[in-house]
Amino acid sequence: MITRKRLATGACTLLAALAAGMAVPAGAVADETTAQDAPKVDLVLDVSGSMRARDIDGGSRMAAAKQAFNEVLDATPEEVQLGIRTLGANYPGNDQKTGCKDTAQLYPVGPLDRTEAKTAVATLQPTGWTPIGPALLKAADDLDGGNGSRRIVLISDGEDTCAPLDPCEVAREIAAKGIGLTIDTLGLVPNAKLSKQLSCIAEATGGTYTSVQHKEQLSDKVNQLVDRTADKVVTPVAVDGTEQCTSAPTLKSGLYTDREEFGRHRFYRVAVAPGQELRASVSVADDRQVNPDYGVTLRAITVHGREIVRGEATGSGRTDVVSTGLRYPKAKSDEEDAPAETVCLQVANSFSPAAGVKTTPGFPLELTVDVVDGPDQAGDVASFGLGRGWWLLGALVLTGFLAGVLWGWISRWRFAVWRTN
Repeated sequence: MITRKRLATGACTLLAALAAGMAVPAGAVADETTAQDAPKVDLVLDVSGSMRARDIDGGSRMAAAKQAFNEVLDATPEEVQLGIRTLGANYPGNDQKTGCKDTAQLYPVGPLDRTEAKTAVATLQPTGWTPIGPALLKAADDLDGGNGSRRIVLISDGEDTCAPLDPCEVAREIAAKGIGLTIDTLGLVPNAKLSKQLSCIAEATGGTYTSVQHKEQLSDKVNQLVDRTADKVVTPVAVDGTEQCTSAPTLKSGLYTDREEFGRHRFYRVAVAPGQELRASVSVADDRQVNPDYGVTLRAITVHGREIVRGEATGSGRTDVVSTGLRYPKAKSDEEDAPAETVCLQVANSFSPAAGVKTTPGFPLELTVDVVDGPDQAGDVASFGLGRGWWLLGALVLTGFLAGVLWGWISRWRFAVWRTN
């Protein structure tokens, strides 16, 4: 009994110490911000014939969309440049080739004239096809230019009718350009195929998919997305990693985006001066169906190929984002003019495609690089993020052990007194 109490007391103290050490923040990532252009959002509305259906709060889908747009236009922040694009609004015929070109800018992206935008929305009538893919391509062009936040909000009640141009592949191509554009999708019908397509479009660019069935819900969600566009964001810089470290681009502290193919790796270089610490993390989105049991590895190696440190993460088949990171402190030098060390960052993955899944373009990759002043001594960076707190951990463990011994002695003494009495 006494032994168990001692062990329990010591173990609890040890766990508390570990938890306290791991809770200490590793340090904030460097915040290098630049002046950003006005945020832009393009509302893309499906005006195909199916929008006549009267199944949203007793009214038509088109009426619900118009009401939502009017409320959104009233609430749009002044700093947001907003535009409206339609798909299927003008061609009522049966020719697919013509119908799949039916997308137009109803109101150009720019400073908002609420009265003019509302007047344009009021003229819409459900008409034709559902060319989602072509509309997304045009919407990306509508938002071209500038370094501010850019967002497409797609509202549709049906699947794309313009195969073989797959809107999910279109979204991946837009993401592959590295222009920091997000596509959010809203479905007006609780349909499994529509949900799958709109989810795929959103996931390809880091956006969200929402199924809406009520007018108020539609207004609230679009308003939320427009407001989110006004939030200040750090736009990743597009960069092209290479297959070899010797030809890799040299990166400074910042946020970068790239693409990585199945089972391949990408190299990047970072200069780390004596007394500095490299902190890097990578996120790879498996934005299509992959076989289970995969992983992502981030390695820091020397130019001669020797591994310095690595970070690893694994997944089990979900469509998700896999992230990992590493830290490398370089010791200070006694030489004042000691040169910086070139560290090669290697990002590798072990994804394998499921049957019938396209392998191009590669997976979206986001890399964060931060070079900061290092700790007093390179050896101070230890496991669990404790750094120089190891002495505190040792003191707590010793205290716990002594407390356990003392508690055991007191318990034994009390037991002996009880037996005597």
